[in-house]
Amino acid sequence: MDRKIFSYWFITHLAILSLLFNDVVSSFPSGYNDGPKNGYNNGYNNGYNNGYNGGYNNGHGSRGYGMISNLDYRFYDRSCPRLQMIVKSGVWRAFKDDSRIAASLLRLHFHDCFVNGCDGSILLEDSEDFKGEKNALPNRNSVRGFDVIEDIKSDIESACPLTVSCADIVALAAREAVVITGGPFWPVPLGRRDSLTASEQAANRNLPSPFEPLENITAKFVSLGLDFKDVVVLSGAHTIGFAQCFVFKHRLFNFKGSGQPDPNLAASSDLLSKLTDTCPNVDSSNSNLAALDAASVVKFDNAYYVNLMNNVGLLDSDQILMSDSKAAALVKSYSENPYLFSRDFAVSMVKMGNIGVMTGSDGVIRAKCGFPG
Repeated sequence: MDRKIFSYWFITHLAILSLLFNDVVSSFPSGYNDGPKNGYNNGYNNGYNNGYNGGYNNGHGSRGYGMISNLDYRFYDRSCPRLQMIVKSGVWRAFKDDSRIAASLLRLHFHDCFVNGCDGSILLEDSEDFKGEKNALPNRNSVRGFDVIEDIKSDIESACPLTVSCADIVALAAREAVVITGGPFWPVPLGRRDSLTASEQAANRNLPSPFEPLENITAKFVSLGLDFKDVVVLSGAHTIGFAQCFVFKHRLFNFKGSGQPDPNLAASSDLLSKLTDTCPNVDSSNSNLAALDAASVVKFDNAYYVNLMNNVGLLDSDQILMSDSKAAALVKSYSENPYLFSRDFAVSMVKMGNIGVMTGSDGVIRAKCGFPG
């Protein structure tokens, strides 16, 4: 393994441990060390197995680990011991064919948790009883990765029938998507159950929009038990992935009705030229794709925050972070310290992954993720 990459992971690991004080968990979940030899496997084996001796399950006052509730990091150790290896292998196979899938799987977890909790509802097809979330305005022709989750679920069903929820698979796949692109590792608490229904209306209402003001976006986070810091930290997920042109095209040609580009983007003539080439001012370009972080398209790093410091964030909802002094201070810190960003991102992802979870006898374990039965 590249020594720089290993050092990055190891320092990130130590930073997260600093949050955990003296609680103790017995060991890392089983079934995680026998995955594909793909360049990050040895980092898990050599670094994390011997290190995550922090007591996540006991609650943490620092930044929300106490939200874990009835979830358990070792929930499937006996019932499906190869779970984590199966998920890791499935994400790796998909990533080899399509590097965009990493950002898509991460986004899938976000969009699941923000609508009635992390319950796998985003995966459900429309039925006679409900209109699901797939075709809600924020998701239509945008959210992807459903086939990857179904493929992983099929592999898991072969090994552990009717044992692992689709909601847990989505949460694990999101973590793997971050790690495979060079981002931080975090243990994922497990034991979520799947919902029997989904809601297009709730998706339209609850999912943050790139066109909303910062106060509206923050209110949506706070309503789910997250906080302002989580807004800034989780926005850093835009260090990978792409956006469709219609989401930001107004900034290229008619910013705030001026008939001119956004002055921030105009100040970077090279970037503006590339974006206008990708997104010409015609309707047929609306679905074209541009990188959210052109500096490192498929590398999970802190370049997103460097972009914001340079006033070249792609989306309104990205660059608007610099309009708030508290957010701007966090952006500056993350732009200067990638390890701080990695630590805080891992913490916020665990918090988000505990929104509205069902456990115990609530919900179901779906045989196929797209259907409630």
